[in-house]
Amino acid sequence: MAIIKPFKGLRPPTNIVEEVACLPYDVMNSEEAAKMAEGKKASLLRITRAEIEFDNTTDSHDEKVYLHARSNFDAFQEKGYLIQDSEAKYYIYAQTMNNKTQYGIVGAASCQDYVDGIIKKHELTRPDKEEDRKVLSRILEANIEPVFFTYRAVPEIDEIVSNITTNNAPEYDFTAEDGFGHHFWVINDASINKKIEQLFKEKVPFTYVADGHHRTAAAAGMSEEFSKKNPNHTGNEDYNFFMAVHFPDNQLQIIDYNRVVKDLNGLSAEEFIAKVGENFIINEISEAIVKPSKLHDFSMFVDGKWVGLTAKEGTFNDNDPIGSLDVSVLSKYILEPILNIKDLRTDTRIEFVGGIRGLGELSKRVDNGEMAVAFALFPVSMNQLMNIADTGNIMPPKVTWFEPKLRSGLVINKIN
Repeated sequence: MAIIKPFKGLRPPTNIVEEVACLPYDVMNSEEAAKMAEGKKASLLRITRAEIEFDNTTDSHDEKVYLHARSNFDAFQEKGYLIQDSEAKYYIYAQTMNNKTQYGIVGAASCQDYVDGIIKKHELTRPDKEEDRKVLSRILEANIEPVFFTYRAVPEIDEIVSNITTNNAPEYDFTAEDGFGHHFWVINDASINKKIEQLFKEKVPFTYVADGHHRTAAAAGMSEEFSKKNPNHTGNEDYNFFMAVHFPDNQLQIIDYNRVVKDLNGLSAEEFIAKVGENFIINEISEAIVKPSKLHDFSMFVDGKWVGLTAKEGTFNDNDPIGSLDVSVLSKYILEPILNIKDLRTDTRIEFVGGIRGLGELSKRVDNGEMAVAFALFPVSMNQLMNIADTGNIMPPKVTWFEPKLRSGLVINKIN
């Protein structure tokens, strides 16, 4: 069963929370981070993307950047930008998008649970990205940004969250520049904190990484490093846990994650469409956007037209967690045989576009000549994601897109 503990959060005062809070480190480049932090002396980007305080030739992985992040982290605490709670507790973090709010419990997940497979993953990680977050956490001695987890909903936990959020004003409550609402409650009642911990142990057999595989793997790797250096290691030390926001699965929705390709592998548009038609039913061709409406429906933009597609029988296997994915069908019957794209992780001819940008972004990139064809997919379900994780499978690259992104800086977990 899942071990999720309360912790002594390091948090900003209410009056500067909007200045401190920022998007996660990996959704922007250094130039974008610098612009976001402009005029904000307390922005957490000065820690998570500390290279913005150097000239633009500085490598973000240079040791001096990590050390500068630690210097800023210490300064933030000295200046009162971040203040640690005196008691271990849970927190509730809610996000609102398109008038829909999802509520998660912020707690310290167990690194041993990750090793033992109680925390389940559905993506592979890259060693270089793992190492980057591991180095930063090691130098800061803190989980500076939360990981996005999910679990199969538990009514008793839902009831506790509902009671707290309905009957108490949030500690933080603001709308970010992207229009998404962020709401945060501190659970000060010791008996409620104890009850939440007990419910996770009794009712939640597994948790699932929704977004943040690299930070999760980095936390587990760093825990192993620290334990080897501690002759009195017990497993209860703070470094054995890392910060995660746990959302019940029935409140989450995965957004589509689409593909654009730079060329048609030497084919004309007519030849390409004809080849696609061998394994897909062409439902419509339109100048207006065609949006997939169900699993195994696709839309394609090529030569100034939207083409609606449905995968033919025999191209997918709904009893196979991976074979049932539309990204698998797209790769097997279009990307690999027709466009000669064999490896989504390394081929530079393909790029990925989060559905939050809208399908108009796809046609725009083709119309401007940057790309030759775009593919829109129906989003995978939470049940598909958890089924893949439960069966020990790994999703192909760039399948899930969660929105809104968790804001960093609302709470931090120190591990020293």
